[in-house]
Amino acid sequence: MSFSVAGQHNPRRSPSRRTHWRGWRTPRSLVVSSTTLGIIIAGIGVAVASSGDGSTTVTRNGAVLDGRTIDGYVHIKANDVTIRNSTVKYGGAHAVRIFEGFSGALIENTRIECTRPGTNGLVFGNYTARRVRVIGCKNGFLHSPEAPATIVMSTWNGKPVAAGDLPPAVEPAPDPTTPTPDSAPTSPDGPASAAAATETRAPINRAPGTFPGPDDTGVPAGTSLRASGSIKVTQDGQVLSGLNITGCVTVTAKNVILRKSRITCDGIYSIRTINAVNLVVEDVEINGMGKNSAAVCCGDYTLRRVDISNVIDGPRLGSNVVVENSWIHHLTRGPGSHNDTLQTTGASNIVVRGNSLEAYNPVTKDPFNACLMIGSTTGPIVSNLVFERNYCNGGNYSIGVRTDLNAASIRVSGNVFGRNHRYGVIARPDQAGITWDRATNLYADNRKPVV
Repeated sequence: MSFSVAGQHNPRRSPSRRTHWRGWRTPRSLVVSSTTLGIIIAGIGVAVASSGDGSTTVTRNGAVLDGRTIDGYVHIKANDVTIRNSTVKYGGAHAVRIFEGFSGALIENTRIECTRPGTNGLVFGNYTARRVRVIGCKNGFLHSPEAPATIVMSTWNGKPVAAGDLPPAVEPAPDPTTPTPDSAPTSPDGPASAAAATETRAPINRAPGTFPGPDDTGVPAGTSLRASGSIKVTQDGQVLSGLNITGCVTVTAKNVILRKSRITCDGIYSIRTINAVNLVVEDVEINGMGKNSAAVCCGDYTLRRVDISNVIDGPRLGSNVVVENSWIHHLTRGPGSHNDTLQTTGASNIVVRGNSLEAYNPVTKDPFNACLMIGSTTGPIVSNLVFERNYCNGGNYSIGVRTDLNAASIRVSGNVFGRNHRYGVIARPDQAGITWDRATNLYADNRKPVV
């Protein structure tokens, strides 16, 4: 059997900003064997050595290892096993191994560290790796045509890796004479407007190789937070930073900045703008407590590097909105809910760029409704909307285009899509006013155009 080796051997990348992964916690009901104890241990409440869990063999179908620090190998001898939010450190032959005859393994939001240069990372196929970082290993990911793998948003020694040993997509060099949103001025006195961002970037025709996650969204590691209750901001130009907000935020002023803060809100919206202009939210974590109808509502705001979870819907996209380099994930299903990571029902001047949009629950296999839902339900038109360079997975349709949509200048290009949708990637791509770039919207697993 010939194996594919993904990536090249590069020097170890710098430590991540985040030491813990966040996400749903699931019961640790599984069967493992511990080489340190030399016995089989079954059920909940597995004994753990002080240095970590020790080498682990999983033999129960559907078992979940969540939030573990494993100083040893992981051997998977069962179907549909999940490892998430974990760290595996090992110096033998293979750090994580799926044995022949077993399939459906999912490894996500996990770090695999090889303590010796001859150790392999994740082997030998029949797995999905999503946001997996392999560090210091001889080979990062091993798989073969007989035992394939899906590798998304993952790295080996800092280098992006895609399934099937495909190289990461290469973006064209920017025009040095054309400013980009990242170079646009931002200050407490006047951050760049959302409307301007739609016109200051060179066209993108390829999807990037990596996307935001827990390491580069939310509150940066080491940030000290001060306790706060709900906040109403009425002063123009106010800057809020370093807050642990237990409550919700309402903004009625111009040019407000909220950064490096955590919001835990059980209200309808974690952040709401009312006659506000040009709100900027950066490096913020939003936990909607399963109660937010929408994480942010409704217009004249910019989100950068924001981590949003535990909400019914992610941000509502009103007019003059930018959402970029952010991570929207782990939505909460309610009775009769139609969950979307992003939704607009009538607005203009919207940019959605470089985000991870996860409209899928891997535990319940619920695809929710859409990564992006577009309609004209509450407004006459949706116009000047750019959706580019995002990772999108899940949804009935990942891009939901409603029959009531009146569209003008909606462009969808350079995105990467997973396959956990119910019906397809996009509904009605040929509807008037929509430009769906068939050459640059790619499947995540093989980087081939969506058909």
